[in-house]
Parts: sequence; C-alpha cells; structure tokens
Amino acid sequence: MNKQRKNGFAYQAVYRYLSTLVNEVTPGTRRKLPSLRDLSRRLKVSISTIQYAYSLLESEGRIYSVAKSGYFAQMPGNRRVCQSEKDLLQTLQYHANRPDMLVLSHVEPSALLTLDNTLLMLERELLRQNPRWQGNLRQPCGELELRAALAARYTRSAQCYWCADDVYIGVDVRAVLEIMLSALELRGSTVLVSSPCSWMVLRVLQAAGLRIIELPLCQAGRLDLEQFKQLLRSEPVRLVLLCSGINAPQGSLMPESDKEAIAGLLEFHGAWLLENDLDGEFCFVDEPGQKLRDLVNPERLLVFSSLERIIGPEAPYGYLLSRHFSAELQRHFLLRSFRMPPIRQRAIARLYRKGRIDLHLQQMRLHLQERLHGLAGQLQEHLGEQLKLNLPMGGAGLWAQAREPVEPRRVFERLLEQRIVIAPGEVFSLQGLHRQCFRLGFPQDGRQDLDWALRVFGEVLRQERLG
Repeated sequence: MNKQRKNGFAYQAVYRYLSTLVNEVTPGTRRKLPSLRDLSRRLKVSISTIQYAYSLLESEGRIYSVAKSGYFAQMPGNRRVCQSEKDLLQTLQYHANRPDMLVLSHVEPSALLTLDNTLLMLERELLRQNPRWQGNLRQPCGELELRAALAARYTRSAQCYWCADDVYIGVDVRAVLEIMLSALELRGSTVLVSSPCSWMVLRVLQAAGLRIIELPLCQAGRLDLEQFKQLLRSEPVRLVLLCSGINAPQGSLMPESDKEAIAGLLEFHGAWLLENDLDGEFCFVDEPGQKLRDLVNPERLLVFSSLERIIGPEAPYGYLLSRHFSAELQRHFLLRSFRMPPIRQRAIARLYRKGRIDLHLQQMRLHLQERLHGLAGQLQEHLGEQLKLNLPMGGAGLWAQAREPVEPRRVFERLLEQRIVIAPGEVFSLQGLHRQCFRLGFPQDGRQDLDWALRVFGEVLRQERLG
C-alpha cells in the first residue's frame, strides 16, 4: 500500500486486491468480503479508500451489500448478466474499471491533480495536536466544522446565504440524493431534467419512482426556453434539475440571459430548483457570472455536489444544501447512520478555511483546460471528418456528435474489442436521446497510445456509417 501511494491512487490497489477475492468465488457459493475496518487495518489505508473501491465493484454488479451484514461477492452467473450487452451502462462501467483498457470515457478532474496527500498530512497533524480527540460521533449530518465551511463557501450576500444547519454531508453523492428524495417524499412526482444528464443522477431519480421529463439542450448547449415554459405550464412539475452554470457533460456555459429567464419562470410556476453543482467549480472563463442558484428564490432551492470531484478519492463525500425540510432530512440521515471519519472532515474544513482549496482549483482548471483542448486538437486531427465538437467552456470532458449516422452500440462494442472504452451518448438519457453523440475524456494513466486509439476510433466510425 505504501508503494502504491507513491505510484498511484491507493484505491486502485485495493480494487485490484478485492477483485482477486471476488474472482475466487465458485458457482453456488456466497462469500462474505472483509469489513471496511478490517481491510483498513490490514492494508494500512483509510476506510474512505476501502469504501470507494467497494463502490466501484458494486457499480459493476460484482458485489452486493446487505444492511448490517456487509459486502458479499456476486456469483459468477449473476456477474455475467450484469456485463451483458443488454445493460449498456453496466457494460461501460465494468470495462472502464478494467486495468487493461484504454479508457476515453473517464472525466474525473481529481485524477489530474489530487489533494489526497495534503489531506492525509493535515489529518495526521490534527491527530498529533489532539491525540485523544475522536470527534462527536453523534453528528449524523456531518461534522459541524465542515458544514460551516461549506455554508460559508456558498454564501454570496445577506439574501443568498447558508448556515451550517443547512448543509447535509453523506458518504457519497448517490446516498445524499437518495436521502433527499426519500425525505421530500417525491415518489410519483414529476421532475424536469435538462438532457444530457449525469447517468448516476438519472438512475437515482428513476429508482426513486419519479416521473422524469427530459428537455434536450440544443447543439450549442442552451436550453430551449420556449419549450421549458410550455412544459412548466402543461405538466405538474414539482422539481427542475439543472446545472449551476456549466452544462455537463456538454461543457457549455449558460448565458446570463438564460439564467435570468429560467429564474423568472421557476418563480412564476412555483417549481423547486435542484441545482447540480458537480462541475460548478470547473469553469474556464475568468468571469463566468452568477450561478443559477444566486438568481432563484432561495426558499425553493436545493443544491448538491461532491468533495471527491475536487479533492480526490480520499474525500468521497457528497453534500446537500437545503434551507427547508430540516426535520425530515435529519431523521433520514440519522437512520442511515453514515460512518464518516470526523478527523477527515475537520481536515477538509481546514483546507477550505486556509484557502488551499481555491489555490488547488486554480491549478486544476488550468490542467483541465490544457488537457481537454489538447484532446480536442487530436480529435480534430484524426476524426475531424467523422465528429463535430465545440471547445468546452468548462467541465471535465468533451461532447462529440457523429457527422453522419452510425450505430452507436456497434461502435462501442467494436472499440471494446480493441480494448478502448468510450461513453455512448445514450447512457446520459433514459429516453434514448443523444444516440449519435459520445462523451470523451483523456486517459488517466499517462499512456502514449492515444493517437493510435483515435485512429482506430475514426476507422470504426467510417466502417459503421449507416446508409
């Protein structure tokens, strides 16, 4: 593990170790996997790192969790079902986590520049200063110090302000969204979502039993305001899910006039805004303007984001900001009883208070812009005749559209045969939209065969053209 910390992320080594345990399971048997705490002691890494590796395996369908019992290895027969072509998303996730694949679908900003080592050093310093400090273990919504730091970061004025009691922290974004939807009792309600949208968010909404209406963004990445108005007028929309300013995964910047118009329509129709701020910190424009949340009525506003996107795998936590439903949210967080190291949350809070996060984000944005614009140049060189794309104004990936119709699943499968992974656009929709699009990212392992992969991609696109 110590060697792995120097040469890569600790969770990757844990993931490989757990994969060997899963692969040892024989048909007809069920194997209980080691607990988070046992593995943490044995491998000398944090519980958060173990939990992240387990979440990767669970997303692939290779393991499953049982409440109050732990994790169990999935039987091989079930694992093959999860990897079948019938579920495009699970197939994508499975192959994207294989170490022998060249992955052009990942868009994890912290892979470029992580604060993991800084965080761990600060954590050790806090433990040296307070060797007996264990924190208040009865803070189900997260450590007060970190909640206060996040509230201060989102406060903009005497009208647009947040306090620590408005912030709820969970083990990851998915868990936080699931709790929010349960606490607000939204099952059966109608939610309007801009599309394309994060596949994780879409499937959480779907699993919660919501009726989802997708409003596709135009090629320039803007919302059709007239269609938006018509849907608010004709449908019983209780919740609208939009990005804070950078439309992910397209990477387009929402114009100020659009933000103002959206805020006015939400107020007129009394709809709540659920703002996706996962990529809100990754804008490449020097003066991006106000966030959407700064313009809407704060009495009907919910915001969610992730610390992992900024800090790295050692901080997998998701969080929610809400001025309302405090009793319901607190009750649901208490029922979930998340086990999150208090000392780590305090260390993250110190990073915010000392301005270390701001410095880190400045460097991260420069790295992201450089890598994405470089990738765009290579795509233009090798696939300019097959794909069209716009340079992103922010975010962590590229959104490309085929110039001529292709069968996207066939393209995806043929690239897998060459050990290349891309993300078909249709996984960013529940209604089969964006079939001629692809979300692309840069390889995270420093491999030098990107030119070869793009040449293969272009050849497959030429061969799979329809008509």
